[in-house]
Parts: sequence; C-alpha cells; structure tokens
Amino acid sequence: MKRLLRKFLSQKIINIFWHLPMAFLANLKYGFPSRKLKVIGVTGTDGKTTTSNMIYQILKMDGKKVSLISTINAIIGNKKYETGFHTTSPSSFAVQKFLKEGVEMRSEYMVLEVTSHALDQYRFWGINFLVGVITNITHEHLDYHKSFENYLNSKAKLIKNTKFAILNHDEDHFERLSKLTKGKVISFGSSKNSDFNPIKFALYLKVPGEFNYLNALGASAVAHNLGVSSSNIKKALANFLSLKGRMEEIKNDLGIKIVVDFAHTPNGLEQVLKTLRKKTKGKLISVFGSASERDFKKRPIMGEISGRLADITVLTTEDPRREDPQKIMDEIASGVEDAKMGETLFEETDRQKAIELALSLAKRGDTIGIFGKGHELSMNIGGVELPWSDQKAVLNAIKDNG
Repeated sequence: MKRLLRKFLSQKIINIFWHLPMAFLANLKYGFPSRKLKVIGVTGTDGKTTTSNMIYQILKMDGKKVSLISTINAIIGNKKYETGFHTTSPSSFAVQKFLKEGVEMRSEYMVLEVTSHALDQYRFWGINFLVGVITNITHEHLDYHKSFENYLNSKAKLIKNTKFAILNHDEDHFERLSKLTKGKVISFGSSKNSDFNPIKFALYLKVPGEFNYLNALGASAVAHNLGVSSSNIKKALANFLSLKGRMEEIKNDLGIKIVVDFAHTPNGLEQVLKTLRKKTKGKLISVFGSASERDFKKRPIMGEISGRLADITVLTTEDPRREDPQKIMDEIASGVEDAKMGETLFEETDRQKAIELALSLAKRGDTIGIFGKGHELSMNIGGVELPWSDQKAVLNAIKDNG
C-alpha cells in the first residue's frame, strides 16, 4: 500500500496523511503509555545503539527501573528481545506496545534509539522526551532526506522540546543545534570547552575506540543530569562490554584478529578502521559493501576511506535488494585511490566467499574487519530477506580454513 502511494504522492504528504494517523492510532490503542515514563531519546548518524545501551546500564546499575529499545535489543523490565531490526526504529504500534509493557513492568525510565526516518515519519509522535541525545550528524540517508539540511533538521526534531539536550561539542553544527532546542544544553566531546570531556570526566573503558569514549561521555552527561553519581557512572561504564555486531571480536586459533562491526556510514567506517589500525601489527583487511536503495553517494567516499586506512579492501554484497551487486561494488571501487585489483583490491559478490577470501589473504598478526551487517540476522537479496549472520559466516570460514 505504502509503495503504491509513494508512486503518486510526495514523502511529506505520505508522512502527514499516513504515518501521522498511524502514530495517533497507536497511541490511542495503547493509552499514551509514554506519559507515565521518563523517556530518553538517542539519535545520531553513528553511536546510537552503543550510547543507548550505555545509558541503560548506568541507570540500571544505579538501581533505577529502566527499559530499553535499541537496534539490537529490547529490554522491557526483565524480559529481553533480540530485535535484529533492519530499520533502527520499529513501527509506531510496536513502539507503543513496548512502552505500555514498560509501564506494566513498572519502569520509570525508557531509553529509545531513534532514527531520522522515524522522526520524519512521526513514529515517535505522542512521546514527550525528557532527554534528547544527538551523538553526531554526518553523511548518511541523503537518498531519503534529499539534502543534508533536511537530514539535520529531522535529527533536531528530537531535541526541540526536551528538558535536556545532550550535544556533541566537537560537531561543526553544535552551535546551530543548540539554538534549535528549548531545553538546557549539556555538551560532551574531546574539546576542553565541553561540559563532559576526558579531562573533566575521565573514564576507563573496556570497549576500544575514541568514538566509544565520546559515546560514553554522552551517556555520562545524560546520567549525571538524571541524578546518578559520578562514581556510579564510571563504575557502570568500566564494566560495559562490546555489543553484538559492535567491535565484536570473533575469537580463533589462527593468530588473526577478526572483528565484526555495523559500520555502514563513511564516518563509522573511518572511525573503526582508525581504531583497528592502531591495534594491528600486520596488515589490515577491510571487508564491506553498501546497501541498495540507500544513499548511493556515500559509496565512493567509503571506498576512499578503506583504500586510505586499510592495506587490503575486499568489496562484497550488503543488502543489494534488486540492484546489481557488481554495479554497487564498482561504484565503491571508484573511490579507492591507487587500487590494484587482485593485490590491494578485491571484489566478490558472495559475502561468505568474500570473508573466506579475506581469511586466505591474512597471516598471523593481521586484522580483518567485516563491516556493514553487524548484529543483523538477514540480508535482502532480490527483494527477499534471507537468513544471514556475519558471525556465523566467520565461524564457517574459520572451520573451512582449519
């Protein structure tokens, strides 16, 4: 129905006359449950899932009754759900159902991971966010939003009416976002001018990467303004472990570091590769693709990043849907500078074979990063969702290698 409507109507009209009524009906059906909760929303191009889970862990450790809905998991009271969402935010009805269950479980707080699509499509309409967090805003989803301006404004909807707006001071548009909220602005970042920075709020983390330190500072800013002590914040974050599909290391006896990460944006890929580069003694091998029906302009940008930071790039399939996988790989490859096909650049449409290829090219001391799918449990090929797991693919490749 929505596909048929989209052929004749603009996205804005669909949002107003389809998504907004659906959101209203969802709230009505479940009795506007968010009114009985203190809701914390987390958005951003990258880092949403990790930051959301960090906030949840801090509040839980502090003894607060809290529930969570993120890309990889939903924890409502004591019940856990493996969401594996192929889109970060579920439908309005699913959101409201989770919120009502949270109320029934006597949760006081609800942490919600929020996408720009969901904000634009009113999927969180009816929810009064107490706190809004924007981790960062970089190049992504321009296929849907058409311009970076529209993308930024969609993200900014989260913080418009929040009591607290937690913003990344390192971002170029920090000042602009600060003016788009009516609430109190609390900043985090590496800058000494940030309210929460590595000097003012030193943290010990088990999860690697400067980007994760920023995520942790953002989560700290949230918890601090909800009354959690600094000692409890730091203790919770010190015990925070990597999430499924987020810098997840697949242990093996080959002497090769193999990491699965959800990085599917230029910024995400660059940050993860920089982190792995520092920890790699030998070669760094990057395996990734780019999803179809998404922002195609990012493809050569991601190719350039991998070509610059990795020693070897293996391009492969990542939700090609109905688009030619070879075309997608060639568009990514166009950005790889000084590419030597068969030496520093490889193309393999079969993702399982691509992972096996990367393993065959690696030696002891090398690192293989497999990006783009992370936690996801399916891959869309030809318009059909087929079972898929990067983790299982890696284990199969290791088994065959042995």
